[in-house]
Amino acid sequence: MLSRLLKEHQAKQNERKELQERRRREAITAATCLTEALVDHLNVGVAQAYVNQRKLDHEVKTLQVQAGQFSKQTAQWISMVEGFNQALKEIGDVENWARSIEMDMRTIATALEYVHKGQLQAS
Repeated sequence: MLSRLLKEHQAKQNERKELQERRRREAITAATCLTEALVDHLNVGVAQAYVNQRKLDHEVKTLQVQAGQFSKQTAQWISMVEGFNQALKEIGDVENWARSIEMDMRTIATALEYVHKGQLQAS
């Protein structure tokens, strides 16, 4: 009877060890699956962040190129406006010069008229 109890006890212990070993393997498998799922989930997020970063880098480069082009175009516009302003100033200067010449010519014409009338009356 004692040997039978010993055998039953040993059999139950073996069953418990096997059950415990099976549960340990299942726990390890479940933990591995969970870890892989978490890593995969994180990798998807990291991959998406990487793709977004690459897109942002491309957009920044494009924006820098466009800003440079806009700056050059703005400089050209400023140069054209300054040239236009200078031309307007020159036209104003020419207009003033023409008025001055016209006034001088009228003064000379009036003087010549006066002299001519004076000569006609003297004769």
